[in-house]
Amino acid sequence: MKTITLAHGNGGQENNELISKVFYKAFKNDILDKSEDAAVIENGNLAFSTDSFTVSPLFFNGADIGKLAICGTCNDLAMMGAKPKYLTCSVIIEEGLDKRTLDKIVKSMKEELEVNGAVVVSGDTKVVPKGSVDKIFINTTGIGQIQYKGISSNNITSEDTILVSRDIGAHGATIFASREGIDMNTNLKSDCASLYPQVKALIDSGIKITALRDATRGGVSAVLNEWAKQSNICIEVEEASIPVSDEVNGICELLGFEAMALANEGTFVLAIKNEDAQKALEVLKQTNETASIIGSVSAEHIGKVVLNSAWGTKRFLELPTGELLPRIC
Repeated sequence: MKTITLAHGNGGQENNELISKVFYKAFKNDILDKSEDAAVIENGNLAFSTDSFTVSPLFFNGADIGKLAICGTCNDLAMMGAKPKYLTCSVIIEEGLDKRTLDKIVKSMKEELEVNGAVVVSGDTKVVPKGSVDKIFINTTGIGQIQYKGISSNNITSEDTILVSRDIGAHGATIFASREGIDMNTNLKSDCASLYPQVKALIDSGIKITALRDATRGGVSAVLNEWAKQSNICIEVEEASIPVSDEVNGICELLGFEAMALANEGTFVLAIKNEDAQKALEVLKQTNETASIIGSVSAEHIGKVVLNSAWGTKRFLELPTGELLPRIC
């Protein structure tokens, strides 16, 4: 790796290489080594995470960069069983940005903060010359109070069942269609949403949760591959059980994408104790009818994800490579 390419931001293989060889190498410590969606600190009582947002276009069907900036960080906290509490907001604004655009973005952020019961308590603003950034980039950092301790992607075993909270790939497909001006005359829209209410419902129902992860860049494929390596397991996925909408399937068939590798912003993957899997599915279906049990854990091919087709064939589901959609979030 001599230079940084767009593929290094894909959430897949190249992105993992960049993080491990540059940032993990420089900042190595026990908390960072766990590679969770958010750092667990203060004796397991707090979750801490940060994220930056550069999505293009700024506004798209179902959300905008403002809503995305709150959902993204709050969802990372929720994936560790934490209720989002306090956020910071930093923005880099290109000179010439219409104030009405900025007002609309900030309004979306305010509304999503209310969904999470969180507040922005600090921030920073920079304005840079035209051409230095594309309109506006946003960073949010969040702290959450952990409500359910012990969630970790390093502890998944054969006693767990793999679920997904809804149909996959809607955000990636929406961004691509919007960016390329594709009008499919459908209801396709981003899945961008705050996930803490669903996590709270699982906790309140007494579900035994092993791991949670929102399937953002790199999609469900990246999550499952990361889990397989982190927990030293094989994850076997039933292809017929993966929920994909007709609209997303249409985009994938048109452009040669794989839905499992498309980004999501309101979809998460769960590892739930086998005895609670059906109960967890019932809780998830209260929000999204398309929630599904998609796989199990085995020792068949350690560190790998196996996709079982409806015709009895098997293939490895690899970590995404290359950059299908830069600036997806």
